[in-house]
Amino acid sequence: MSNYDHPIIAKEGWRYLITLGLVALLLTKLFGFFITLPIWILFVFVLQFFRDPPRLVPVAPNTVLSPADGRIVAVEKTYDDYAMRDALKISIFMNVFNVHSNRMGVKGRVTSIQYFPGKFMNADFDKASSENERNAVVLDCNGIQVTFVQVAGLIARRILCYLQVGDLVRRGDRYGFIRFGSRVDVYLPLEAEPLVSVGDRVRATSTLLALINQLDT
Repeated sequence: MSNYDHPIIAKEGWRYLITLGLVALLLTKLFGFFITLPIWILFVFVLQFFRDPPRLVPVAPNTVLSPADGRIVAVEKTYDDYAMRDALKISIFMNVFNVHSNRMGVKGRVTSIQYFPGKFMNADFDKASSENERNAVVLDCNGIQVTFVQVAGLIARRILCYLQVGDLVRRGDRYGFIRFGSRVDVYLPLEAEPLVSVGDRVRATSTLLALINQLDT
């Protein structure tokens, strides 16, 4: 099943690409290509950073999909401060070469959105989950709570979330973006069965993150 209604280049990147492209073209005309090569390299880097490719939504009952591209850095039982419950946490670290568009891993209704200012330490560190700038979205999936937390990183200085309390979301829906390196923490019920391990590479929407019995998909 396809779930894609936005450009292949994320809308968040167009102003950067247009500005860099115009500057690169102007300087190339004035000074030549080789002198402006570093600007063209920067343009290509920004272009790849803001790519937002289409993804197919797997038809897999009772599963939670990955909300981000990246590497699994934590699978552990902990406390979900945002939904105030014990939970299974799965954390995904995104480096600057990953796709940074965040997508919904479950179908449900947004019951809470909480923003916290904070530090900008390396998002690969465990303490980034509690000390860095972050935005938490709690969803009700027919009585099952799932929390997605966008965490800013060392370079990331802007978390974008387009949801509002009461919104109904589907698996695979694009709901936010984090610029230039970051992390997403997923808090699930304790009975959830993780389908990934620390070190695994995952892709937003495409990778099955966990299994929860009776989850509405």
